Amino acid sequence: MSRSTERSAGSALSRRAALGAAGGLGLLGVTGIAGTSQASTADGPGTHPATGPRPPVGEATGRLYEIRAGRHAVVVAGVAATLLSWKVDGEERLLTHEPHSVGDSYQGKTIVPWPNRIDRGHYTFDGAEYQVPVNEPERNTALHGLVNWVEWEPVEHSRDRVVLDYQLHPQYGYPFRLGLRMEYAVSARGIRARLTATNLGRARAPFGAAFHPYFQLGSETIDDMRVRLPADAYYTVDDRLLPTGIAEVDGTGMDFRVPRELGTTELDTAYTRLLREADGTAVTRLSRRGGPTIELWVDENYRYLQVYTDDGPPPGRAGRAGITVEPMTCAPDAFNSGDGLVLLDPGAEFHGSWGLRSA
Repeated sequence: MSRSTERSAGSALSRRAALGAAGGLGLLGVTGIAGTSQASTADGPGTHPATGPRPPVGEATGRLYEIRAGRHAVVVAGVAATLLSWKVDGEERLLTHEPHSVGDSYQGKTIVPWPNRIDRGHYTFDGAEYQVPVNEPERNTALHGLVNWVEWEPVEHSRDRVVLDYQLHPQYGYPFRLGLRMEYAVSARGIRARLTATNLGRARAPFGAAFHPYFQLGSETIDDMRVRLPADAYYTVDDRLLPTGIAEVDGTGMDFRVPRELGTTELDTAYTRLLREADGTAVTRLSRRGGPTIELWVDENYRYLQVYTDDGPPPGRAGRAGITVEPMTCAPDAFNSGDGLVLLDPGAEFHGSWGLRSA
């Protein structure tokens, strides 16, 4: 299949430019995070951080929490409540990095209080204008929220579950106070992740969330990966990856409603109008012929998926080594457009879940 010509939906520029080459990328191997996480369970994880043994600490990723059930072994990092490793029958399913590295492109991070980009870092809310830091200067945008480099605190850690909390205090550009809780639980079926956000302040707050898992299926490239994306429409974008409109996927290279091989199609694309199963979830499927299948499901509070095909890798790493499918609660630049923006009244809560399965 030829390279997609839908260039309004993607970009040849790296989404990692905001990070540069910081930290360097080391892919997690059998002796990488596995060796580290085993140290945390030599005596078994504690059921509460006050009573259990202290987990090991990654230089860049904070405390590490291993949870497991059946075929699934998971490592969660405290910094950004990151899904750092997901092994099925001992094989890594994530394109990830070692705990001493910051990685690249926000791999596995929990992203709040906005996903994707805010144009110029500027927005107006309830009659007031706000300016958040621009951390993607080449596009003049504010990318992926405010909690990418903070450590969340443990509330509970058992063999198959970890719960982490973080309180986001008011600051310039986002003068709202949020209580955040992230729960990862693993069972024989896979991973379930649940985010709760509570407005602890006195004024209503704009809110959005995303998660940034990167997937690989044991191949050096994603070109032979079969992809099924449950979406009827996608956002066209300008050269700064800001939305310019919504287009139907019918008759375009963006249509993956029927599973097909990715080939050389390049995506840095937000999808919407998700197709739902009978239980209300939208399910993305990734597979390789003769290999494993991954399913990412999102509940009804995640109405958007950002898909990126790893076409702008950092120096020293080949591109198209993984694909990210990001559950998002709102559209790119939602703080300006209002498209999918969650409005949290004082005391109100947001709850949203997503999960991973492997066959």
